[in-house]
Amino acid sequence: MSRKKSNGGLRFQPAGGERAAQVPVGKKQRLRIERVSGDGRGIAFLEGRTWFVSGALGDEEVEARVLAARGKVVEARLERVFLASPERREAPCRHYARCGGCNLQHLPHEGQLALKQRLLAEQLQRVAGLQPEAWAAPLSGPEFGYRRRARVAVRWDVKARQLDVGFRAEASQDIVAIDDCPVLVQPLQNILRHLPTVLRSLSKPQALGHVELFSGTAEALLVRHVAPLPAEDLARLEAFCGEAGAQLWLQGEGQPAPVDGAAKLGFALEPWGLELAWRPGDFVQVNAQVNTLMIGQALDWLAPQVHERVLDLFCGLGNFALPLARQAREVVAVEGVQAMVERAEANARDNNVHNVQFFQADLSQPLAGAGWAAEGFSAVLLDPPRDGAFEVVQGIARLGAKRLVYVSCNPATLARDAQVLAGQGYRLKRAGILDMFPQTAHVEAMALFEAD
Repeated sequence: MSRKKSNGGLRFQPAGGERAAQVPVGKKQRLRIERVSGDGRGIAFLEGRTWFVSGALGDEEVEARVLAARGKVVEARLERVFLASPERREAPCRHYARCGGCNLQHLPHEGQLALKQRLLAEQLQRVAGLQPEAWAAPLSGPEFGYRRRARVAVRWDVKARQLDVGFRAEASQDIVAIDDCPVLVQPLQNILRHLPTVLRSLSKPQALGHVELFSGTAEALLVRHVAPLPAEDLARLEAFCGEAGAQLWLQGEGQPAPVDGAAKLGFALEPWGLELAWRPGDFVQVNAQVNTLMIGQALDWLAPQVHERVLDLFCGLGNFALPLARQAREVVAVEGVQAMVERAEANARDNNVHNVQFFQADLSQPLAGAGWAAEGFSAVLLDPPRDGAFEVVQGIARLGAKRLVYVSCNPATLARDAQVLAGQGYRLKRAGILDMFPQTAHVEAMALFEAD
């Protein structure tokens, strides 16, 4: 460590001399964008720092405004384009410049798909040294009007004495006032259009926490509240939902519950003649069209036979398990949350599916010793959260499965786990992206592994 005299004392500094002054927030800087990062931001290099610029594309010259800076990393947002990429388009949504929800609208859909495919390939090669024997075409649906679930931010502004309603701004707690969102399915767009007006009409808007919108077998509005709602406010909300043809759900300190106790909410998996119940707070894929395509591809790749026993890990409400049960002799489905296990069991009963068993287990731990694993399996399907399934895949070859389909919402953990699987003799046969979130850089993927 170097040391330097100052005013008669010692001042310690990091090796290498004086620390460079930090880049101030709000500073505008002209940059040359080299490429696009894994989260969809443009990357530039200047004076020893790496700049991540949201809204920028590769090979562009831009002006960016600093949002935050720490060490050698600067986060910024596009302010002006001097030299545009030939791929750039005008963002279709009028809120794009401020809303933090969609970060790739300036890139045409085909370009978004190509970017996600490249990011998946780079992760597999860089982390695991793997590439599939065959790339699958992207699974994709409409680029707008696809999202069947959304959270709307609400906040009482004490100084202005008004209720802010909308979506969070990028890299900020600010709320962007929004009453239209083109990525929502049409029924939710209709509800959102009138929602700010009804929320601002409440006598006690300070009681609101946030609001969620759902669309499936029915539309639903969930109001989370931090204090009891006055009767007149509850009546206004009920009237609004009645006009909108939506269920009203409330959540205070306990679990979400419908105002009408007989209300049912769910989603259909039409190719398999299934209807799964779900409640606000349960995980559900937000893109119904791509969810159906994803299940179909998973079943096609896994190819369960009528005599086979199949394992579904991280099964949730039964999104894969119940379609799998239409083709296999027996399905064992495992989930970490007991409440989800119970709801998945109810979904199986309600759909008259009797060849699937559900179990609760901590899937952050190895599977060794689990009674349901003792008989082994012909095939395995995994659909883990972003953290992946590192512990689960460690000894998965001992289950005897010759085929394994891994559905991932994080290419980095998929690549890490693929390396573990390759070490157990599994070959990466196919891989491809699932375009679950158009207009965003979020990459979902599917990979097929087969034992040697």
